[in-house]
Amino acid sequence: MISNECRRDSNESVNKNKRYMQIREILKDGREMSAKEVAVEMYRRGYTDSNERNYSAPRLTELETIHRLVKIVRKKRCQYTGKSVSVYKLIDNKEKWEQIKLNMEA
Repeated sequence: MISNECRRDSNESVNKNKRYMQIREILKDGREMSAKEVAVEMYRRGYTDSNERNYSAPRLTELETIHRLVKIVRKKRCQYTGKSVSVYKLIDNKEKWEQIKLNMEA
């Protein structure tokens, strides 16, 4: 299937570890944000070329479910869409974050 190939190629082109570290930088100091808010902040900082939620949401899901480095702390109404969204908070696990940083530099 062409769509699956495109999705896979796109997924492989993203430096996930770099994106993880950008998300960590945004959520540090106890900040709690939705995926859209993280995406807007990524754009504001020049990490991405648009504020699309898809820049942050897949990485937040991976950080939550695979790496256990963020957690959903509550739900709230999105200021951009008006829909109910999850709010994420960083889990400070220095060893795991250091491993991601090392993988990013490799």
